[in-house]
Amino acid sequence: MRILIWHVHGSWTTAFVRGGHRYLVPVNAERDAWGRGRARTFPWPDDAVEVAPEELRDAEIDVAVLQRPSEVELVERWTGRRPGTDLPAVYVEHDTPRGPAAATRHPLADRTDIPIVHVTPFNEAMWDCGRAPTTVVEHGIVDPGHRCTAELPRAGVVINEPVRRARIAGTDLLPRITGGTPLDVFGMGVRDLPGWLGDDRVRVHEDLPQRDLHAELARRRVYVHPYRWTSLGLSLLEAMQLGMPVVAFGATEAARAVPPEAGVVSTRPDVLADAVAKFVADPDLARETGAAARRTALREHSLGRFHAAWDRLLEEVRG
Repeated sequence: MRILIWHVHGSWTTAFVRGGHRYLVPVNAERDAWGRGRARTFPWPDDAVEVAPEELRDAEIDVAVLQRPSEVELVERWTGRRPGTDLPAVYVEHDTPRGPAAATRHPLADRTDIPIVHVTPFNEAMWDCGRAPTTVVEHGIVDPGHRCTAELPRAGVVINEPVRRARIAGTDLLPRITGGTPLDVFGMGVRDLPGWLGDDRVRVHEDLPQRDLHAELARRRVYVHPYRWTSLGLSLLEAMQLGMPVVAFGATEAARAVPPEAGVVSTRPDVLADAVAKFVADPDLARETGAAARRTALREHSLGRFHAAWDRLLEEVRG
């Protein structure tokens, strides 16, 4: 199958392009949001090929996988084919609603020709998708291996742009969730975070390649997930597959993703702070709980299950 897809979310797309199809990834000279091309810090297979916008009009495409509302118009302009009418298409909704939590209408809610694919059941329940057909294909991730050593008595978290996204990402909750535990923050745009938090115990690690990020993160004794309002973060699932215990703020999909044997989920920061302190103080407990977290993530978010679900959906859309 020949699939047109933009490189929007690195970890999700890294999993998706390993499905054994031919993936046409738009690229432009600027490598901006509309032409980022192949990933540079994630390992992608040769099946994911870069294609210039001007080449798409003559390209053979079986289905378009859309991820942003403007891609509907962009596909028609670049290919000469209307998504959902001349070209089979699906729309992947990665996020929770950004407007009123339970009353935001999806941009494709009035269309019946492009299915909306949610990445969590929570997202599907919260969006008002109107007449649009919906389904859920939960995340699958590339197994990074059981790499947790728990050698460093510190907590770890992955947040991109933690200052700009402070309320959504729960960045402001981090001091209350971690208590006095030293914290390492990995991600993009993290440089100003220690000053913003006013905490010199916070260390930041910016723009690490995925392999290096996994290796460094896995040296910590606990993974912290402070997000208030977001889809289920792939970094959380990656930490679980690394074999790290999880301490998570109890919002959106976290309670279902992290069972009691895999960590602690609560909306009370004091409860979470106690859990972080216990894991950091007891590396054996951290490793034991992390092993259970890994078993859960491998069972629920395997790459095989993810690709099988997508194959069924894409074949159905193609007709």
